[in-house]
Amino acid sequence: MTAGPVAARCTAQLLSGAPATSAEAAVRRVLAVQGQDARGFRLAVRARTSGVTAADVDEALTGSRSLVVSWLNRGTLHLVAAEDFWWLHDLTTPQLATESLRRLAQEGVSPEQTERGIAAVVTAVAGAPRTRDELRAVLEAAGVPTAGQAVVHVLLAATLRHRLIRGPVRDGEHCMVLAEDWLGPAPAPLPRDEALALLAQRYLEGHGPSSDRDLAMWAKLPLRDVRTGLAAVETVEAGEGLVDLPGREPPAPLPTRLLGNFDPILHGWVSRDPVLGPHEPDVVTGGVFRSWAFSGGRAVALWRIAGGRVRIAPFAPLSKRAEAALLTDAAEVLAFLGLPAREPVLEPTS
Repeated sequence: MTAGPVAARCTAQLLSGAPATSAEAAVRRVLAVQGQDARGFRLAVRARTSGVTAADVDEALTGSRSLVVSWLNRGTLHLVAAEDFWWLHDLTTPQLATESLRRLAQEGVSPEQTERGIAAVVTAVAGAPRTRDELRAVLEAAGVPTAGQAVVHVLLAATLRHRLIRGPVRDGEHCMVLAEDWLGPAPAPLPRDEALALLAQRYLEGHGPSSDRDLAMWAKLPLRDVRTGLAAVETVEAGEGLVDLPGREPPAPLPTRLLGNFDPILHGWVSRDPVLGPHEPDVVTGGVFRSWAFSGGRAVALWRIAGGRVRIAPFAPLSKRAEAALLTDAAEVLAFLGLPAREPVLEPTS
């Protein structure tokens, strides 16, 4: 893929060009930010905003209730704007039910235990927000298996059935609640064709230029469904079999940024090769995504926080300009997370 689509996607993703000025605006632009890693989704917000901190993300989750996390696309936890939760849940989760039952059986949870566990979880969260450890104790008291991934899959089953979300943060840990309890009554469901059109429009806003197969993979919907949605939205050809929204702003210069693990720029398309190239095995290992640095449209380094310092490990020698930009960004990462300022470390080329 040429640099053109990558630059356009970075602009669509708010990684380049004018940043968002609130966590909510950044999340709405991307529509759904992969959310199984708490620091990871906060860093995804950081990379797309100016003047926002991790505390602002927590306030949106706990105070204003404008952001929530729940199992949505692909059966994966995602951070979304509260108003987008309802229609995304209705559109992207029904097809997860069969796989959910299969995984529960693999974890040794029988259909009867699943029903008992769902009932116990719903009763518990209806009383007050509950952490996963608290819900584990509830399931154990109900005689429901909790070993391995059993707790996760019972909670997923309860989410599919009763719209559970991860809303408030208590002592740094997400608590689960019923969406209706936390956000208020559910709005009237959208007709499916309207929901598919809305999905296509919103996906392209944050991911264009893209293909129908990219959207089908991202939302885990059949191609016929995403093609129905795309057909209802005005699009333009963008070359290489891709489409985009008309009137898109010109691509901004490619960014040099430190990105967190599970950053959305890696999850919206069938292939990650345009940005990771030969370094995909370094960034993605056994399904685990590591924090990485982006410059000139490509992955150039891994990074981590150790001993209170940001430590950057380049894949190859960096240009002086890229090196200076990443070191500056490292200081901004610590400030965003509310950590003490410490001089970053540029490690030897790996």
